[in-house]
Amino acid sequence: MTTIHLAEPMQQETASQFQQLLTQLRSGDNPPKIPAGWQQGRATFGGLVAAMLYERMATQLDSDADLRSLTVSFVAPASPGKVDIHTDVLRRGRSVTQVEGRLCQEGKVVLAALASFGKPRESSISIASPPAPPMPAPEESQALPYIEGLVPEFTRHFDYRIALGDLPYSNSDSTSFGGWVRFREPSGQTASEPVGVSHLLALIDAWPPAVLPMLKELAPASSLTWTLEFVGPRPRETAGTWWQYLAEVKQAADGYSVIQARLWSAGGQLVAFTRQTVAVFG
Repeated sequence: MTTIHLAEPMQQETASQFQQLLTQLRSGDNPPKIPAGWQQGRATFGGLVAAMLYERMATQLDSDADLRSLTVSFVAPASPGKVDIHTDVLRRGRSVTQVEGRLCQEGKVVLAALASFGKPRESSISIASPPAPPMPAPEESQALPYIEGLVPEFTRHFDYRIALGDLPYSNSDSTSFGGWVRFREPSGQTASEPVGVSHLLALIDAWPPAVLPMLKELAPASSLTWTLEFVGPRPRETAGTWWQYLAEVKQAADGYSVIQARLWSAGGQLVAFTRQTVAVFG
């Protein structure tokens, strides 16, 4: 039987799981483990494993260096359980540091990444970021339902509102897909935690690939590569507030799709650009 949940409440221990994982990775006290409950088909939610790898990569940096660019390759499906994380500083300059990271399971690489961290510096060039597109408010937008057995398990950790585009697998002819997203935990630590890069990685990757609404029947999709460019300064908001998201399918052929997306704060401040190559099996 298929069960649909629009806003299923979560247990407190589950609500704070993401934040607890970040705290553990920052401390380095225990061997890192991918928690259960974040599955996305055969793999673990990409935003979670990317955040895990980023947290270890960030330990190589000075406190005033911000993440400017991150390129991720999803080499193989990551499963719940123990992981080994390896990081290497490729070059440490006066302003920019390049760090390579690999997340491994059973001796095999499942995730690889290259990050560029840069300290702020004076420049004569300043170009304003494009404004957030007009969208209906979250309370006026359609909730993305959790359909047990059909929708990835990890989506239970997020609250979605579709403001542009259509539901996945609705045979839509729109190449745009977006709306609002936030962590679902109303009382967990994540809701009040100041937003960090790891929270943003999860939020911007939480939405289904924008090509899925164009399909007319259920079919899996898997990210191959993921590139993000972060815009500073980071907004002074919490991780539990609404964040505005818009993705556009730029090209699709031969079972692969190129999707470009942006994430804004609720106040309209651009936070990140992202681009993915997605394999579509349908």
